[in-house]
Amino acid sequence: MATYLEPGWSTSAPGMGLSRPNRKDWERLAPERWTAEGSAVRQGLVRSMELMVREIGAVVALLVVALCALVFLEIVDEVVEGETETVDRQIVVALRTGDGNDPLGPKWLEMTAADITALGSTSVLVLVVAFVAGLFTMLSRRREAFLLVVAAAGGTALSNGLKALFDRERPEAALRAVEVMNPSFPSGHAMLSAVVFLTIGVLSAHFAQRTRVKVYVVAAAITAALLIGLTRVYLGVHWPSDVLAGWSLGAAWALACWLAARAIELRWRTSATEGRERAAGPRRPGSRAPSPRAGPP
Repeated sequence: MATYLEPGWSTSAPGMGLSRPNRKDWERLAPERWTAEGSAVRQGLVRSMELMVREIGAVVALLVVALCALVFLEIVDEVVEGETETVDRQIVVALRTGDGNDPLGPKWLEMTAADITALGSTSVLVLVVAFVAGLFTMLSRRREAFLLVVAAAGGTALSNGLKALFDRERPEAALRAVEVMNPSFPSGHAMLSAVVFLTIGVLSAHFAQRTRVKVYVVAAAITAALLIGLTRVYLGVHWPSDVLAGWSLGAAWALACWLAARAIELRWRTSATEGRERAAGPRRPGSRAPSPRAGPP
């Protein structure tokens, strides 16, 4: 006849008697331990999912950087070969009235476009970077503040360098509604607004808790950069290819700076963890890890 034993019971020779479970056996079967182990498993799964989401986000950002860089290089190739001149001129002229430099639409629309395009000027963006970096610093987000300043300064230097390199002529004065001075390609307003506002949006989404807040700040940043770029064409101070190049390069630069900062932060965290483990010393053989309830989740 087969004998079925509950966990923790055992047979003892020679009389095949049953021995009662010891204290360790009861502790192993205690529901409290099951609950603690289940909680540890759930916490591990949550951490794994969060890490996977972060890695997916980094991969998507890297793909966007590569795509934007390819778009910029393609535009550069077409501009250098003169393949965009016809389309550029057709679009700018189509937005003008018979008076030449007067844009289509009522006067208030032109004034609104001039106000919006001013948001991408150097003076306004410097103020935005200074105020937001100061806010990040007061919120103990010094790395984010430093990244914003570096991204904006690097984007400005890159924009000015490319303008001097290509030295492309802007639309003639008869088509321009406002006065401008420096070369045309790429659009500095479109590029720097993309750099500054996208960097602010991505950084804000990084430490925001709610998903709708993340979506809102990134969508607001993209909308601002798009509106500023569109007003440059509407006011006749840039060719459409200038604005497209500025958008693509600005987005690539902003996301590349974020990826670089993220890689540095992960490296710093890994080094800090390894340092704590070395300071704690090797675990003695036979010792058990602390209970999941012993520390904070």
